Amino acid sequence: MDTSFFFSWLHTVFVDNLDAWAILGFFAQALFMMRFVVQWIASERARRSVVPVAFWFFSLGGGILILIYSIKRQDPVFITGQALGLFIYCRNLWLIFRERKGHAGPATARSE
Repeated sequence: MDTSFFFSWLHTVFVDNLDAWAILGFFAQALFMMRFVVQWIASERARRSVVPVAFWFFSLGGGILILIYSIKRQDPVFITGQALGLFIYCRNLWLIFRERKGHAGPATARSE
């Protein structure tokens, strides 16, 4: 694979397209992502997910699709936001499955 093409693409998407709207978009995405960061920290402290499992599966599926869309649209705000969000969705699913594996009975994630 030609890495110069990749770096050229990154420059086009993240530098050439940076304007006041993109800066506003990054700020908006940061605010949106804070709800996940706050929930993630709560899950880490509890060592379990504190929302229903379906929330994470919908987040993962939606996040992947939005990431694909944002890459196609070359939108640096959504590329960055969705890529970071996917890590959090996967981590919470991992915590849920680790908790269930450690218990003899069926475990359910509770909302708090």
